[in-house]
Amino acid sequence: MAASAHIIKEWRDVDLDIFENEIVPQNQPAVLRSLIRHWPAVKEGLQSPAHICKYIKRFDSATPANAIVGAPSIKGRFSYRDDLQGFNFERKRVTVSTALDNLVSMIDRPDPPAIAMQAIPVLDVLPGFGQENVLPLVVAAESPRMWLSNKSTIATHYDIYSNIACVVAGRRRFTLFPPEQVANLYIGPLLTTPGGSPISMVDLRQPDLSRYPRFKQALEVCQHADLEPGDAIYIPILWWHSVEALGGLNVLINYWWNDTKTAAESPFHSMLNSMLSISKLPADQRKIWRDFFDYFVFQADSDPAAHLPDDLQDVLGTLTPEQRKELKTLLSQQLLS
Repeated sequence: MAASAHIIKEWRDVDLDIFENEIVPQNQPAVLRSLIRHWPAVKEGLQSPAHICKYIKRFDSATPANAIVGAPSIKGRFSYRDDLQGFNFERKRVTVSTALDNLVSMIDRPDPPAIAMQAIPVLDVLPGFGQENVLPLVVAAESPRMWLSNKSTIATHYDIYSNIACVVAGRRRFTLFPPEQVANLYIGPLLTTPGGSPISMVDLRQPDLSRYPRFKQALEVCQHADLEPGDAIYIPILWWHSVEALGGLNVLINYWWNDTKTAAESPFHSMLNSMLSISKLPADQRKIWRDFFDYFVFQADSDPAAHLPDDLQDVLGTLTPEQRKELKTLLSQQLLS
């Protein structure tokens, strides 16, 4: 980690009122110390890997879930192959119990393969776990997700949701970058990604600043935190983050949620469409479209509908659900033409 990295602000004794009214409005990451220290799962994990494995297995429905496995040579960093024509890991479908047994069997190996199960839907795969281990801070959150791994690194990426990640067992190191650092992170392919979101091509553990010189600017403003069992971290939407699992057996539960009524993935899809239609235009035309976007989309200086009736049924005003559906159908037809 760069010496210039900033420590993420820490909070203790956080309740729903503090979270919603003091933490979230700042739109900054926050470490929530000992937030889930009372969870039965955390207490089991503090005893030993065997205890947490036995506890989780009690809930295993034997439903296979996604796992990824990388050779020891990748040193735990799940990413692309050097030629970007594929990934440096394989995908498998296994049960949680099988994955836990494999992880425990390799704890003492000096150079094990990298193994991870990512974003396991707890309600489907581990029914009952969520009822015993409750996070009251996010009323509108999706189903909790479980992440299991040995020592491994999830490359720097962003989420299209707000996120609270809770360390149940093992230790995790989080490194975050503000959304505006996108130009300094050297983002890889947008359509084919290791985990669903575009990732930075820079290896945070050993950044090659001769190949990625602007990454030095990102390091100057990045924030980091090391989390112990019972700790959690709040990551605002679209903040870039890398997550390094530091123990031989690591268990994390996270919660995603979206505070807007618009589908969270729509802005990314809109960006892809704009790249297709605008990014290769002549510079003077791109400048004009940027002015249009600033006015109509980002509303940088004023409300473009301020001079129109409040009840106007238009994309500049308010659309009914049926009208929104009709507009999406029209846009889909235009994309296919």
